[in-house]
Amino acid sequence: MLCKKVESAEDIEKCRNLILDFRPHLDAGNLAVQVIRMIREGGYKIVYAVDEDTNSAMGFAGYRKYEMLRTGKIIYIDDLYTAPESRKKGCAAALLGFIESEAREQQVQSIHLDSGYALHPAHRLYLNQGYILACNHFAKPVA
Repeated sequence: MLCKKVESAEDIEKCRNLILDFRPHLDAGNLAVQVIRMIREGGYKIVYAVDEDTNSAMGFAGYRKYEMLRTGKIIYIDDLYTAPESRKKGCAAALLGFIESEAREQQVQSIHLDSGYALHPAHRLYLNQGYILACNHFAKPVA
């Protein structure tokens, strides 16, 4: 399995169905424009796992680098998704490993992500990959 960074509109297209499966609220007609804007303006990056036999995307992770007084330099994983037919094949672990390698290269202190309470298989993966339960995340809608 190969992990590849999104570097073009063609790469975004390879991930299109995965992104829309994971985030169905997004406007499919405007997806590439939104992703490109997030990359250019927000430092968002996408890495995707490629099935080397079919050259199709199996999963993706969207992430960005921050620096906060509390944590120092971190990478925050916004999105991590593996297609149902590609699960239990090491795809998510490969994506997390790719991001960890990038974090080490950039001297980032830690990697963070949020996960829904009921996503127990994902929690097992994170714990097995060395992640810890560091805090509860609170949010307040304003609109």
